[in-house]
Amino acid sequence: MKILAIDDQQLVLLPLQKRLQELGYEVIIETDAYAGISIYNHENPDLVIVDINMPNVSGLDIVKYIRNSKNADTPVMVLSGNTSDDIITTGFELGINDYMKKPLSLNEISARVKRLIGAPAGEITVSNSNVMIQERCVGVVIPCYNEEERLLSNEFITYIVKNSGYHLCFVNDGSTDRTLEVLKELQKGREDFITVYDCEKNGGKAEAVRLGMLHMAKKEDLDYIGFLDADLSTDLADFDDLVKTIETSDFKIVSGSRISRMGANITKESARKIISLTINYIIRKILKMDFKDTQCGAKIFHKDVINIAFGEKFVTQWIFDVEIFKRMSIYFGLKNAKTMLCEQPLKRWIHADGSKLSMKDSVKIVGQLAQIAWVYRAKKYKMKSVVGNELKMI
Repeated sequence: MKILAIDDQQLVLLPLQKRLQELGYEVIIETDAYAGISIYNHENPDLVIVDINMPNVSGLDIVKYIRNSKNADTPVMVLSGNTSDDIITTGFELGINDYMKKPLSLNEISARVKRLIGAPAGEITVSNSNVMIQERCVGVVIPCYNEEERLLSNEFITYIVKNSGYHLCFVNDGSTDRTLEVLKELQKGREDFITVYDCEKNGGKAEAVRLGMLHMAKKEDLDYIGFLDADLSTDLADFDDLVKTIETSDFKIVSGSRISRMGANITKESARKIISLTINYIIRKILKMDFKDTQCGAKIFHKDVINIAFGEKFVTQWIFDVEIFKRMSIYFGLKNAKTMLCEQPLKRWIHADGSKLSMKDSVKIVGQLAQIAWVYRAKKYKMKSVVGNELKMI
């Protein structure tokens, strides 16, 4: 039995294809709607699964095409994050057979497919899957410098197996140990879900993150892109909470915050905690925003602000997060920027042994903050001058 699945996000299609193939179905996937229609005409599938919100051609347009084709009775299932009553009603009026709302489990999708077209001949019995098909697709940049030991953990692989819609981009920042070799092994056989971006020379965390973010922004099927520390001081489950916030709000950036509170497991070295409080006080004065913690290494961005935040090289190596927020406030204006930024408390953050940031580096940060204040003050006045000249021309 042949199934054609059409969705513009490959990260949604791949786990769906794998699961249905395990059950004995022949599955063809396609991310381009026009190509999907061509495949439908040529392959005559027993079932078509289609997304609604796709560029150029809507899933409903594909349904209309199928219902007016020579095989007009072909069963059609919609798998979409669109929960509009009008869209769902229109779909059924056009003749769809089922409407599945993301997120939902592969187990439920499999059961609905079997109910609609039956089980394939010689059905294979497989165990239930704990994978969820998500509504959004997310890229995560993970900067790595001499992280050979930490990357041997199975946490990254386990997470992308259980959570569809995630693509991890490990940036090797000129490591001198076996980090690149370990990353290549981690990627092997998982190229659709893991990217390894290799920087031959060490450029520092700021540049590694910047290059990784710009590289991931080229992937059309990603809705949001963020970054996370390789030591998993913030775990992936907490990172997913940041993603849930940005996808259900109008925020452009959601930043993790290591605020100690009841119900949270937040641990820091006492000396680091003291200097952190001092630095955060200076940062609030520079940004003119009431941030409690700008330096947490877990942040998620809407794709349309990636170039604003990461287009230019950063002035500093360690506190580029402050520069990101400063760039947002200059570009959009302080008032508007405040409505676009969200600081979300984490449930867990553990200071990991072997941190690359020493106490000596922490002291240097104060000087770097002064540098940021000076450089971005000049940028702000330059931007005002440009805007003023444009207004005179009008």
